[in-house]
Amino acid sequence: MTKKVGSSGEDTAVVQINNYTNDANMEKELDTVHEKVINEQSHIENNKISYWKLYSHATKQDWILMIFGLICATISGIIVPFMTVLFGQLIDSFSQFQTRKIDKIEFLDKANYFTLLFVYFAIVAFFTNYFYMACWVATGERITRRIREQYFRAILRQDIAYFDKLGAGEVTMRITNDTHLIQDGISEKVSMGFSFMVQFFAAFTIAFIINWKMTLVIFVIFPMVMLNGGIFNRLIVNYKRKVLDYYSKSSVIAEESISTIRTTVAFSQQKNVSKLYDSKLEDAKLSGVKSSILNSFGIGTNEFILNSAYGLAFWFGSTQIINDETTSGKVISVFFSVVAACFSVNQIMPDIMAINSAKGAGGKIYETIERTPPINIESKEGDILDNVKGRIQLKNLSFFYPSRPEMKTLKNVSLDIEPGTTVALVGSSGSGKSTIVSLVLRFYDPIEGEILFDGHAIKGLNLKWLRRQMSLVGQEPVLFNTTIAKNVAYGLIGSVYEDIGENKKHEMIVQACTMANAHDFIMKLPDKYETNVGEGGFLLSGGQKQRIAIARAIIKDPKVLLLDEATSALDTKSESVVQDALDKASKDRTTIVIAHRLSTIRNATKIVVMNNGEIVEIGNHDELIQNPEGAYSKLVSAQKIQNEEKDYEEDSIIERNYRLSHRLSRPAPVVNEYSDIEEGSNTEYRYSTWELIRKISNHSQLYLVFIGMTASFICGTLFPVFAIIYAKVIDAFTKPKDELREDAKFWSLMFLIIGVVVMICSLIEGLCLGIAGENLVLRIRSISFSSILRQDISFFDKEDNNVGALISILTSNVTDIGGLAGVTLGTISRTLSTIIVGIIVALIVGWKLTLVVLTTVPLLMTAGYLRYKMMAGFKARTLKVYEKSAQIACEGTSNIRTVASLTREEDLLKIYSDMLDGPMKEGYHNAIFGSLNYGFAASMNYLSNALAFWYGTLLFTNGEYDVYKFYTVFMAVLFGAMSSGRIFSYAPNITKAKISAESIIKLIENVPKVDSWSKDVKNIDNVKGYIKFSNVYFRYPTRHNVPVLNGLNLNIKPGQFAALVGPSGCGKSTTIGLIERFYDVISGTIQIDGVDISTLNVDDLRKHISLVNQEPSLYDMTIKENILFGCKSDQRPTQDDIKRVCKEANIHDFIISLPDGYDTPVGSKGTQLSGGQKQRIAIARALIRDPKILLLDEATSALDSESEKVVQEALDKAAKGRTTLAIAHRLSTIQHADIIFVIKDGKVAEKGTHQELLARKGIYYNMVQDQYLGKMN
Repeated sequence: MTKKVGSSGEDTAVVQINNYTNDANMEKELDTVHEKVINEQSHIENNKISYWKLYSHATKQDWILMIFGLICATISGIIVPFMTVLFGQLIDSFSQFQTRKIDKIEFLDKANYFTLLFVYFAIVAFFTNYFYMACWVATGERITRRIREQYFRAILRQDIAYFDKLGAGEVTMRITNDTHLIQDGISEKVSMGFSFMVQFFAAFTIAFIINWKMTLVIFVIFPMVMLNGGIFNRLIVNYKRKVLDYYSKSSVIAEESISTIRTTVAFSQQKNVSKLYDSKLEDAKLSGVKSSILNSFGIGTNEFILNSAYGLAFWFGSTQIINDETTSGKVISVFFSVVAACFSVNQIMPDIMAINSAKGAGGKIYETIERTPPINIESKEGDILDNVKGRIQLKNLSFFYPSRPEMKTLKNVSLDIEPGTTVALVGSSGSGKSTIVSLVLRFYDPIEGEILFDGHAIKGLNLKWLRRQMSLVGQEPVLFNTTIAKNVAYGLIGSVYEDIGENKKHEMIVQACTMANAHDFIMKLPDKYETNVGEGGFLLSGGQKQRIAIARAIIKDPKVLLLDEATSALDTKSESVVQDALDKASKDRTTIVIAHRLSTIRNATKIVVMNNGEIVEIGNHDELIQNPEGAYSKLVSAQKIQNEEKDYEEDSIIERNYRLSHRLSRPAPVVNEYSDIEEGSNTEYRYSTWELIRKISNHSQLYLVFIGMTASFICGTLFPVFAIIYAKVIDAFTKPKDELREDAKFWSLMFLIIGVVVMICSLIEGLCLGIAGENLVLRIRSISFSSILRQDISFFDKEDNNVGALISILTSNVTDIGGLAGVTLGTISRTLSTIIVGIIVALIVGWKLTLVVLTTVPLLMTAGYLRYKMMAGFKARTLKVYEKSAQIACEGTSNIRTVASLTREEDLLKIYSDMLDGPMKEGYHNAIFGSLNYGFAASMNYLSNALAFWYGTLLFTNGEYDVYKFYTVFMAVLFGAMSSGRIFSYAPNITKAKISAESIIKLIENVPKVDSWSKDVKNIDNVKGYIKFSNVYFRYPTRHNVPVLNGLNLNIKPGQFAALVGPSGCGKSTTIGLIERFYDVISGTIQIDGVDISTLNVDDLRKHISLVNQEPSLYDMTIKENILFGCKSDQRPTQDDIKRVCKEANIHDFIISLPDGYDTPVGSKGTQLSGGQKQRIAIARALIRDPKILLLDEATSALDSESEKVVQEALDKAAKGRTTLAIAHRLSTIQHADIIFVIKDGKVAEKGTHQELLARKGIYYNMVQDQYLGKMN
């Protein structure tokens, strides 16, 4: 029985279309309910977290290790202030020896005692520094791993509405770059910073005990330091958060353009995409520069305050000595305690920056971790039914997508699907068919009404159990980057067969693939079922992918089968076989079928015709076809194929075809072109660090680096200058009171002047290096992204160059290099200048003592070098693993609907977690053995002090050195030793930067075979569109054992409409890819207007071509921007031009019905549009290019019959004046072609017009018979 809108009948239980109430109060109430539902599904908290939140995933064992590490850091921090007590006692000993109060032997005994104390300090320093470093490196690795796992888990449990606003690129960026920043801010830098903080407070405690008055006066200054740091840190964290947000947006652009690279390069949009990417980087740079400026102001102000503290300490101490309130030894002890405190403040700044960055990065991470979606796959709540029958009832469903609340997709729809029946949903694109499937799978919740499963509201059922009762084959089939066998086996997740033996599982896989008509082509592959399908299944044709997706769906024998255009990409023969399999699979199970190809649903129990979110007709095929004016009948009529045979000289045609086939079947020539297919891919890149810096730096910014480094160098030289001043100060304390009073004024003023100089230099350093650093990071990201887009398609076919790995290069690798810029680079420069100038000063003042102490330098350098090499090995070993884990995260997020429908979340998490095991073990190894070098370097500082003190006292007692010489050398060496300890802490930063720079330069210097940047080729003008394939052989670089084209010959005249038909995997799409020059042929030639395309500039070639892919790719932009994406570089289309091509593509009316019209965002990869709407926009994008050659790869496969007819007419019109090459499985779309080529096994099996090929009664004739719909009525 046919049911139409407005008719009455007994079928009201099946379909209920209710009128909307006009009551204003009811409307208001509904709006409130709608808003609540939408907010629940799409609301995201804007989290600002405390720093301690980053430790929420620490275990009891972690806390024990961290606390033990902090205890060791405390002891390490206390040692330095205790040395100031020794200095005071040393001064008193020197004074006593000079005034003859003690003799030489007694003085040397005291000197030996103090030397021994230095040795004890060295032993303690070794163990405490080793343990605090090892503990915090290990716990940082452990906690960050859990954060990565919990973030990925949280991502996978989010509802689909969440992903309407989130791109896979952002997830990849968060899980690589942001977690990297978190790890940096919760690992060894915390323990190092804590040690410096303890040093600060211990120094003041000791100073307070020794001389509380002097300490109290100086301590008044330090609240200013705290206040200054607090204000600037808060502002810096805000700007750091903005930087990360902009980087996440740039990552979304990168992910979209790389994952749809064929579309990007086909329209030669690499430069425009790069500009869009760079615009986000510019925004990030602006915030980064502001952060650097604030940081430089903070550091500069601190430097001034601290140097003022030195001057105040000296002046007040001198006053106390003059007034006989204290001794010079006590003043020196307090003075050096202040110096130690100030030194610790300077050294802690990079650690505070790392902590601030970690806090900024953690906001978005924990925002996701703590978000509990209303549709939660991890929820244990909900009923689980016994004896599932499979009845599905839609009751008064209304729905709109959370990201487009202004457009109602379903309007009060009711439908009852009986158990074991097949219900087909047909209608125009965007009418709500796929939305119903999404709601049944509970990807979204309706705003009104409910869905019942066996009489139970699905909201009350356990979500994971519900989805495991169903199998989905989507309109755009998604395969994962693994073997065919594993892809099919994913369909068993959650079923009783999930854990069966491997042999039995393989039998089920083969059986399912046989039913899906995939077994034969799989067995022809070299690795058969163990063949890797590549990222997104790109190594297979569209039809092959769809057959494997069908096998995955039917393998577990689901209670409910959901088929959303499940056979749209199949050739006629495969479709016939697979449809029979699906018909058998549908028996005794509930099946919902969405189809535009009506031959696939003629046997459905019920056919539901939808339009504009409403049901307009319902019934079976025979009932609906009886009404010639009905919507269904019109759809059927539109798909009829002309099947009349004309009276041709059949024999002559067959003979001609035989000669052609015989000629093409000659053996293929032996070719060796693939011997060098990997040429250059294994080239080892070895550069010195300076060579890396030279290659990646922006030479126009070198003046900023020079000024900044000069300023930081001056800041570093001030410590050796301090050594001279300190020695003068100590010497002044031995002078008469009148001289001391004058010296106190002079040297106090010198400290103040030095404070001003340091402040100015710090400001210049921070400003210049901050700007240069941000520009460096922007430049590296920009060049890296441009270099990625430069590569030919074969580059992206390689497993190592998956989207996740490439995004990882753009994020974490660039962050590693950027880690040496700005504050870090300045600190390293300061430290080096302190060491170098300190040695020079020490040599000038007292060369003997200096040379003796310098004997410890080789040991220090060896320790630092060993740590550097260890970190280099660690980084190199873990780099690829992190890239692969990023690929898992990216793949899982970009295909979230498939992951959700398969309930594959736990499986993905396990794979991701297992991948992190390797880096975790390497991290432990690094913590245990790498920290030994750090502890050794720290202990060497004290041993060098012991040596300096012991030998210096000998020189002093022998009369070779006075107090000034001894203390100048001693302090210069002391500051150098303290600084050398800090320089080795940057070994991880330097190592990471070097490894990352090598991978980036390898990318930048990789010149592809098909190079869009090449100028050594010619252009082609006045293209007419003559296409000729001459004996073309081709195999894909990643599967060079599998022949694809075997001597293909095509001859397409200018202006002809040519069509390629044939079974899936026969080489049709490959042919289009070769015309676009995605690859170069192995042998033979492809000519455009008689010119070999391999000699042409690839961008100039593509300027004359437009492509519409089988799976249309849209970008996260507006509709208008997506259409303009198809323009040539010199095109300036008007709004009228845009409207014209949209009308031709039959999409204009839909666009203007949207509130924002052409300015409506389409969402990430066009998720806010139906498949048909996306395809029509893709067609409009192709037409606006006004190409001479139009390539259509299943261009109308996702369109409903009505749209297809209109669009096909538009394409027929558009074909005039240009050459059109169309691939089609739906033969009604190409029956008017000037010439049709039937491709089989990579060569032409038949060719001719539609009528000629029908008359021949060969392969094409049989294909038409399979699709003929005329007998349906």
